[in-house]
Amino acid sequence: MKKGSLNDIQILVNKYPDLLNSKLTKKLSSVRDKINWVSPLEKDNYREFKDKEFIEKLELDLSYPLNDFWPNGGAHWDALAKSSSGQVVLLEAKANIPEIVSSPCAATAKESIYKIRKALDETRDYLNINNEADWMGKFYQYTNRIAHLYFLRVKNNIPAFLINLYFLNDHEVNGPKKEEEWKAALEVMKIYLGLKKHKLSKYMADVFIDVNDIKPLEQMINSNQ
Repeated sequence: MKKGSLNDIQILVNKYPDLLNSKLTKKLSSVRDKINWVSPLEKDNYREFKDKEFIEKLELDLSYPLNDFWPNGGAHWDALAKSSSGQVVLLEAKANIPEIVSSPCAATAKESIYKIRKALDETRDYLNINNEADWMGKFYQYTNRIAHLYFLRVKNNIPAFLINLYFLNDHEVNGPKKEEEWKAALEVMKIYLGLKKHKLSKYMADVFIDVNDIKPLEQMINSNQ
């Protein structure tokens, strides 16, 4: 049985999209159109998309190809959406604080490592990040998602937004009970990476949702099966 953020985001997108959309639009004032979630959908067996598949799923017309920026085997997006006016939403979800710490970059091919490092360095330069933090290290998942936002926003002029969704009260994975717990951990990560405030900040948002607002329906469904 799935649990944690994987299960939570599937329930949220498929059963409670209005709740997610209302939280999102409160954080991002420039997103006001109808938001349509294209993954993870029940009809697609909750499939997540990566590489050129996420570009195709969002029906994006790129002037700068993704493969020129990032090698295959890139970000698996927890959820993807597109507004009625063409605004793109990339979403990553977490249900407990240890999920913030990801595995370092696992690429082994020299060409892939070079391409990733070049993309991350280019993103850092654009954001004027001058510290010595290793963007391919313990917070690699966070930094490579920002690099993909840079790729869409800056390299391709696509109105993209990056949402980091943090669930509250997921007791199955010992998740935080209060927003303050998440915010304290996120503060440490952002300061370490030099990402407290930057040129892409207005296209990013941290969103918090209590699983108690979505789990009752799931429990009711399970009890009827």
